[in-house]
Amino acid sequence: MSLPPTSPDEMLPSGDAADADDLLPLIEDDPDNDTLPPAPSGTPWTVLVVDDDADVHHATEIALRGLLIEGRPLTLLHAYSRAEALARIEQTEDLAVMLLDVVMESDDAGLTLVREVRTRLRREALRIILRTGQPGYAPELVTIRDYDINDYRTKSELTRVRLFTSLTTAVRAYRQMRAHEQTRRGLEMVVRASTELSKLHGMQLFARGVVNQLCALLGMRPEGLICAQAGLENEGDPARVIAAAGQYGELIQRPLHELGLPRVQDALERCLTERRSHFEGGMTLYFATSEGRGLAAYIDHQADLPPLDRHLLEVFCSSISAGFENVLLYGQLADQAYLDPLLQIPNLNHFLKCLSELSMPDAKRNLAVVDIDSFASINDMLGHGFGDALLRTVSNRLTSSLGERCTVARVSADVFGVLGPKELVDAEPLQRHFAMPFLVQGQTVRLSATMGLVRLGQPAGAGAELLNDAHLALKRAKGLQRGTACYFSAEMGQDARTRMQLLNSLRAATGSSQLFTVYQPKVCLQTGRALGLEALLRWRKPDGELVPPDRFIPLAEQAGLMSVLGSFVLHTACAQLRRLHEAGYPHLTMAINVSQAQLREPDFIPLLADMLNETRVAPACVELEVTESMAADDLNLMRQRLEEIRALGLTAAIDDFGTGFSSLSVLRHLSADRLKIDRAFVAEIEQDSRIARMVVNLGHSLSMKVVAEGVETPAQRELLQQLGCEEGQGWLFARPMTEPDLLNWLAAKQP
Repeated sequence: MSLPPTSPDEMLPSGDAADADDLLPLIEDDPDNDTLPPAPSGTPWTVLVVDDDADVHHATEIALRGLLIEGRPLTLLHAYSRAEALARIEQTEDLAVMLLDVVMESDDAGLTLVREVRTRLRREALRIILRTGQPGYAPELVTIRDYDINDYRTKSELTRVRLFTSLTTAVRAYRQMRAHEQTRRGLEMVVRASTELSKLHGMQLFARGVVNQLCALLGMRPEGLICAQAGLENEGDPARVIAAAGQYGELIQRPLHELGLPRVQDALERCLTERRSHFEGGMTLYFATSEGRGLAAYIDHQADLPPLDRHLLEVFCSSISAGFENVLLYGQLADQAYLDPLLQIPNLNHFLKCLSELSMPDAKRNLAVVDIDSFASINDMLGHGFGDALLRTVSNRLTSSLGERCTVARVSADVFGVLGPKELVDAEPLQRHFAMPFLVQGQTVRLSATMGLVRLGQPAGAGAELLNDAHLALKRAKGLQRGTACYFSAEMGQDARTRMQLLNSLRAATGSSQLFTVYQPKVCLQTGRALGLEALLRWRKPDGELVPPDRFIPLAEQAGLMSVLGSFVLHTACAQLRRLHEAGYPHLTMAINVSQAQLREPDFIPLLADMLNETRVAPACVELEVTESMAADDLNLMRQRLEEIRALGLTAAIDDFGTGFSSLSVLRHLSADRLKIDRAFVAEIEQDSRIARMVVNLGHSLSMKVVAEGVETPAQRELLQQLGCEEGQGWLFARPMTEPDLLNWLAAKQP
């Protein structure tokens, strides 16, 4: 670039007192080639002149007048001291070069200023050209090395062309450093934006975050919208606005073709169709996702972007595209975690999440669990396909009838959870939803539902505890009558906690001395002679409390502990029988109750044989008792097990006969040796002996001996004898006893 012609008068400062060493000589290197520069264009480069001599400022202005560097003019700022220069630098953000005198108010004022600029103000990009009128005052190499000086010249060296050359070199270095700095800051913003956006999992929330981050990168207020391409969620769906900001905020969820903004709509459609970003006429950025389901972001930004900003936006789009993929994947995972795949309504996890977010107590809302009655039977009779269709029909009625004010979820196979206002979630309005028949696969089906409800206005737990309370109320309702509703009460909760504490104590007692067996004699009703014993399990807690069997046996069955307890009783009773035989009572037999869980174990028979070998007890002296209800539940299994038991040489007895609901044909198909009359029929035999008579006759007709339980009075014994019952047990003869008491009782009965 050529420089404008300058007269000698313009090059020299005025004033006769000016020291020759302090002058700024502007010597023309090649005056014959000077031409006028082109008209200034672009943002000027800002240059700060720092010198305590006003003439130097004037001469510098004359020397640089009309010059262009990199096609941009220069703007000069002036400072006459270190303090004034510091203030200028702090006030001017885009300061490219500083022409700095070394010696001003002090010998090292210039160098002190450099140190403050670099260390305190952190202006690394600012280029500094030192000028001094005292050659050799500051060592050139040391100064440039220690203070990041761009150039170091004596004033006598700075001819006009050399000054222009030094400034051009400095400006180019400044431009490169600022470009690197802007790139670094831009990349930091991209990384920070990507990090912040990675925490947003919902598609709408993520898309809104993208709009905000884009506007932050561009230094503008959030004004834009995001549009998802067609088929993002379901194949064939139209492109739809999924997030918006500023003036476009009301367009969320609106299809792209219904925006009513032709310019915005055309820009987005072009971006989605061409699958690339556009930066003219409003900015549209393209975010690629898998299977071509890209997204477009429209930003209301009309100004031209420099190449660096475009590059940063392209980096941002590449980074955020992966984020959109993650959001889509997270949405699919969320559906798996919180959506029932069959009914497309919230599942148990989602319902528990809703319950955990409740602010308790909440007197305006109720919680209910709705159990469809006899659903298992419907599945068995009409097939699982029909059952699934029935569940969809019930789900559709509940969700459509209850509306958005209620949350309806599938919390188990045929149980729905409902959370909402108490005027909707109450026994009567919920039952009304089942009053009308359901149309399922062209068939009309009438259904009833049993419900457990919790009033959330009462002090209670949260989350899973609330749902557990509702299930407790449901269980109580089922116990009363199917098709009814029951509200949870504090008493129910206390009962449940008591049962849980008892169950935990029972688990702890398993395998300890807290569990032990007692033995109740069976006698010949005619002679009173002891024929055998029945082993009974007992539990005494460490505090001495004796827990009744009717309290802990049902708990053990529910908790799956019966196999463990049953094995303990089998082994203990057989070992006791062996000791009784060795004590001189070889004729005694031992009756032992076995549970259904034990009989279902595939290795039950081998374990039974091993136990008999270990205790060295004759199999014929051991009798296993099963209940009538067990036989009715699985007749084929029971027949097989009783045949295998008898094949080992043991005998079998049917206990509690008459209390179940099995037919007489069940008894006819079982290979049993004894039939036991339940104590309930023995207790009423004096008033009505018909059932006891029937059981005795039935047993004899099937070649079984008959044993009466719960014999407590001589009259009962007499009547049983008259009916032909051979054996009996009960308090009339002896209570259940431990081994020492049993030995004493046997000794007293020994003929």
